[in-house]
Amino acid sequence: MWKSAVEARRVFYHHGLRNHALVALLPQLTLSESSFFHYSRWVSSKSCLHQTTTRLFSSNPFQEPESLYKMTPFGENLEAVSSEWPSSVFDGIEENLEAENGSDLGDNKVVMVEGDENTDSGSDFGDKEVVTEDDEKMELVDLEKLEGVLSLLQSSGIVDGSIESSLDEIGVSLNEEFVVRVLETPYVPGENLISFFKWVLKKPEFVVTGKAVELLVTAVCIEGRNVYALWDLVKEIGKKEKGILSGEVLNELIALLSRLGKGKAAFEIFNKFGELGCAPNADTYYFTIEALSRRTIYDWASIVCEKMLNADKLPGAEKVGKIVTFLCKGNKPEDAHLVYLSAKEKNIVLPVSSIKLLISSLCRKDESVKLAVEMLDEFPKEERKYAIKSFSDVINGLCRAKDVTGEKQLRSYCSKDIEEARNLLLKMIDAGPPPGNAVFNTVINALSRKGEMGEARKLLKVMEDRGLKPDVYTYSVIMSGYTKGGEMEEAYKILNEAKKKHSKLSPVTYHTIIRGYCKLEQYDKALELLGEMKEYGVEPNEDEYNKFIQSLCLKALDWTTAEKLLEEMKENGLHLNAITKGLVRAVKELEQEEVGTKEIMTTA
Repeated sequence: MWKSAVEARRVFYHHGLRNHALVALLPQLTLSESSFFHYSRWVSSKSCLHQTTTRLFSSNPFQEPESLYKMTPFGENLEAVSSEWPSSVFDGIEENLEAENGSDLGDNKVVMVEGDENTDSGSDFGDKEVVTEDDEKMELVDLEKLEGVLSLLQSSGIVDGSIESSLDEIGVSLNEEFVVRVLETPYVPGENLISFFKWVLKKPEFVVTGKAVELLVTAVCIEGRNVYALWDLVKEIGKKEKGILSGEVLNELIALLSRLGKGKAAFEIFNKFGELGCAPNADTYYFTIEALSRRTIYDWASIVCEKMLNADKLPGAEKVGKIVTFLCKGNKPEDAHLVYLSAKEKNIVLPVSSIKLLISSLCRKDESVKLAVEMLDEFPKEERKYAIKSFSDVINGLCRAKDVTGEKQLRSYCSKDIEEARNLLLKMIDAGPPPGNAVFNTVINALSRKGEMGEARKLLKVMEDRGLKPDVYTYSVIMSGYTKGGEMEEAYKILNEAKKKHSKLSPVTYHTIIRGYCKLEQYDKALELLGEMKEYGVEPNEDEYNKFIQSLCLKALDWTTAEKLLEEMKENGLHLNAITKGLVRAVKELEQEEVGTKEIMTTA
């Protein structure tokens, strides 16, 4: 019964069924005959749901039930509604109750009692009456005092410390059923419920039960406020009454703190489980990790995750997927991978989105790329064709320059990883997902930088055979590989091939090959390519002129050509930096000085 009341409270708060008049009638309905109870429930569903009053109870806590009944919409509409209800409904109630043995009353036991011969013949249920467990329990509750307590607790503007004295004045005879009725009633502020429960704990005649504590926690958590006061009270109860608290109660507190973004408080409750005599379950770990992750306290979340794996208590697939997501966002992909492996052992299939995020996160670090490669082999076949980003991330990770010295400036390419990336690319061609230009370019670039130009040219041919058009970047990286090795003839062939396929090239394309000719001091060819750039939609920029002029001055001492390029820059609206201008002037003066010296020596 009390669990169904908790669910009813949730409905009131979350679905807007705020029928104050109906709630006000509950004590009276409970006292009435069971037949009238079912009838009143039907009437309230038909006529009272659209009615709204401003209070649950009368302003006078001790007002007679009859007067309260008359002031509700139920009392006003009862006659009209009953006339609309077919008589066949009454006739079938008794038969249904006998056939179902009270199943319509939920968890309540139903006892059919023979009525007296003098029973009113006008009774809707003939000579039988229904007695429920609720009827028996309500005999233990003084309804007038219950109404008075609820009216007090539902009132606003109570001065701190006045609730307990007011409750003492009412003179309640406490028992578990009375406390449960109070905690089950909606629209009681959580702060007042906590004060009421503190007052109850001081009464020697009341014995705390787990049911009462759980109802209190549920009621306050649904409201979503006063969580710290509630935790202090629950902690106090747990220390005094061993075995009263359950893991579900603490889980509900952690879940509320998670929603409120109170990660540290949730972690405190998690650490108190053993002290309070509770054992954490799968939801405990999940809610704690969620709370910590929402506050970006990923180091603590990782500790909780480790304890979860050691305890071998994983939640469902969706929650495990969220844990993996939290850890990946916290830059802890290795921990997330351990969760993935544990779920795999238990045949828990994670959401595809979580798997993709984990693969992408593993590929960001050199030491964890191989873990991502292994995960690709276990990718669901039906999802493989849509996983182009995951495969691309793995290939990018394998082809990325590795930190081999511990210093970011000194990095190199691993031939073994590049070979593995090439093989993975070929697997994609055979089994999917079909690779695009970006994947081919990544592998071709890595091969070219490593100097494996033959393999790079083979992949270029594979691209063309698959109907893909190599872009300017593809040709540029191959040219860069040839240029680095001093094979300028091959680089020039690739440039001519790029000219045939693309009407407009990039500055990088020309910059690469011009720099190659300058290194070999073939300045005529470099100068020729500089003049050719405009024909293919590329305007030389200041940097291009600057580096070319520096090469002419430092290596060829050709200040004449450098000055011509300087004039060309001015015509194009470009400006050479002061250092390079000074270099041209210094080379010119040096040569003139040398010529003058030779003339003097000749004259002498």
